[in-house]
Amino acid sequence: MVLQYIAARLIMMAPVALLVSLCGFVMLHIAPGDPVLIYAGEERDPVSLAQIRHSLGLDEPVPVQYVAWLGRVIHGDLGPSIRTRQPVSEAILERLPASLQLGCAAFLVSLTVSALVGTIAALRHNSMTDLLTTTFAIGIVCLPNFLLGLLLILAFSLAWRILPSGGYVPFVQDPIENLRRLILPTITLAAASMAVNMRHVRSSLLDTVSQDYIRTAYAKGLTLRAVVRSHAAKNALIPLITLAGLQVGAIMQGAIVTESLYSWPGIGRLLVESISGRDYPVIQGILLFSACSFLVSSVIVDILYAWIDPRISYERRMT
Repeated sequence: MVLQYIAARLIMMAPVALLVSLCGFVMLHIAPGDPVLIYAGEERDPVSLAQIRHSLGLDEPVPVQYVAWLGRVIHGDLGPSIRTRQPVSEAILERLPASLQLGCAAFLVSLTVSALVGTIAALRHNSMTDLLTTTFAIGIVCLPNFLLGLLLILAFSLAWRILPSGGYVPFVQDPIENLRRLILPTITLAAASMAVNMRHVRSSLLDTVSQDYIRTAYAKGLTLRAVVRSHAAKNALIPLITLAGLQVGAIMQGAIVTESLYSWPGIGRLLVESISGRDYPVIQGILLFSACSFLVSSVIVDILYAWIDPRISYERRMT
């Protein structure tokens, strides 16, 4: 039944991805700017521009262009970049390891810190620790990640000279330097989601510890640590899993600013460069890749639900 549910969800992903690609395609073509002029450089001869436009397939009506692009995508071809003529899939795969490293690091830091700090805040409800963590979470949520990144660079790179201000070194080339350059982008990207997760962990755990079965566990003589570990934590983590799945998209969105700020050569920075160059195929390929990644993460969240909470049944959800 689990496999049937996963198969059904994967089938449902197709129309969603199609709608995302259609909306993105239309918005790209109605936005101001002409990729032909950027591609041609100093060339302004109308005949030459018309030839370039024809070679790129941009002289066709937008619906015809979309159908042609969709036909190539079905066969696994995202087309070539307008700027570099490099295949789009190859360009994305080249930037993917850097984005995965930054995204996974931010995701793990966000979940780990929020779970620990949120639990401590809930167990010390209305204490000074709870007040400080709540104030910190509200402050971080209100602070844009680009401003947080600039403040971190100002403090740790320019003032104290502890960490580099940006750049990227592959892990296989120099692991230590790679991790040093990863610290500031990870904090910048993880901060907002970490603050949101921390507030939800605190609220969920406070609601859980007030349930009757928790009071029964205390009546049996169990210690606070045993009650939290064996009874409260598992139920309190369910909202966190929901947020974690949704924040895959938020991390992708935040990576656009973070990677540009720290000169991190990931997919987010590639997207910014492609938008500046009106590189339609690359932008469209990244949008489709991001949408599919978000949809897959939502399926993974549903599977984790059943693992954490046995009351969730795929049989009921399939009917």
